[in-house]
Amino acid sequence: MAQKKKAKAAARKPVKKVVKKKPVKKAVKRVVKKEVAAPHRPVTALECQVCGYRLIVDRKCGCAEEHMLVCCGQPMQKVETTI
Repeated sequence: MAQKKKAKAAARKPVKKVVKKKPVKKAVKRVVKKEVAAPHRPVTALECQVCGYRLIVDRKCGCAEEHMLVCCGQPMQKVETTI
């Protein structure tokens, strides 16, 4: 009687490791705000008539008397200008 050959054991397939995928973040559109150019506003400035030095007054103090600033030995003159 003929002997049956034993079937070879099936080669094992390598086991793949399960890797958890990180959730994909959706791209967020950023809204870029355009800088709005500030309108030119009139401001009070004091200017020296000798050297041309100019001092811009950004906030009034609210005193009853007007303050006199002196430059080059002379009081500075008020000038209206825009910034």
